[in-house]
Amino acid sequence: MVEEGPRYPVRADDLRAFVAAALRSVDVPEDDATDVAALMVEADLQGYDTHGVFRLRQYVDRLLCGGTNAKATARVVRETAATAVVDGDNGLGHLAMRRAAEVAIAKARDAGIGWVGVRNNNHAGPLALYVRPQLDAGMIGLAAAVGSANHVPPYGGTDLLLGTNPIAVAVPGGSDEPFVLDMATTIASAGKIKTLAQRGEAMPEGWMVGRDGRPLTDPKRQKEGFLLPIGGPKGYGLALAVGLLAGVLNGGACGSNVVDFTRDVGTPANTGQFVVAIAVDAFGDAGAFNDNIQALFAELRASTPLPHHPTVRIPGEGRAANRAERTRSGVPLHPALRQELAVIASERGVPPLAA
Repeated sequence: MVEEGPRYPVRADDLRAFVAAALRSVDVPEDDATDVAALMVEADLQGYDTHGVFRLRQYVDRLLCGGTNAKATARVVRETAATAVVDGDNGLGHLAMRRAAEVAIAKARDAGIGWVGVRNNNHAGPLALYVRPQLDAGMIGLAAAVGSANHVPPYGGTDLLLGTNPIAVAVPGGSDEPFVLDMATTIASAGKIKTLAQRGEAMPEGWMVGRDGRPLTDPKRQKEGFLLPIGGPKGYGLALAVGLLAGVLNGGACGSNVVDFTRDVGTPANTGQFVVAIAVDAFGDAGAFNDNIQALFAELRASTPLPHHPTVRIPGEGRAANRAERTRSGVPLHPALRQELAVIASERGVPPLAA
């Protein structure tokens, strides 16, 4: 059992430098290591703690064992005026997804919409990273991914053939904070369960069940059961839809072809994703859109809350303030994660994080 203790904040710059050094130690080129480190730490700054620096161990192990190509070059291999396919060259997933977002935005400027599929890729952190650039361009962003391991059976079955298959949507909020939804199609993400396992903490009932249908609460016994989809058959259908659009459509893995990213560190994953950018002014006046969005958000927030419930919030609200706080005071790292990062530093011969 991991002893609970205080979370130790680390300056974002120090964390970026550490992650970049760890990636360089497994032959990732300097510029790529710097870019991926920045995106990983950005995930932590935004509060996606299960998909940021926490994933460094997985990335390092796969790079060491040949499952991920350290010197990959993501490139566009097929395109039309409004669509493209990016091949990730089996590299660190962040690089291909960043490229996909750039291409999608460029196409949306010309065609009103840009849909970019990604194949031959890997885990890329939280999808929120790849819908926020669209917001900066005044656009709507969408993204989805086939999960990096299968944790879910088809509804009513027991064979693990689907992943958590997350989706993300970002919509500008005018002068308000934007709407940013980033969610798994399961009740809990696999990353949350990995985090609890590292900390020695139990899962709440309702996240997973064993093959006997009974609740499973020990995250270290994850392989004995499966994650439950949101909304029962509706969540299953949504996960399958993501698999079809992010995996099958792009020539990426889906179903029994999905490689368990953590357990099989030597086999290319061929992870499939997509990124979409939508130009608001392709559908009408952008100013009127922003006004209508702000009016809708105000109505939602003004809804009378249930007893003992806080005020209604918009998905993504408060992340800007949290990011500012973590930028100022540091990224809080759980002692178990600090320990794992220290082990990586020792193994790879890179300077450890300061105490």
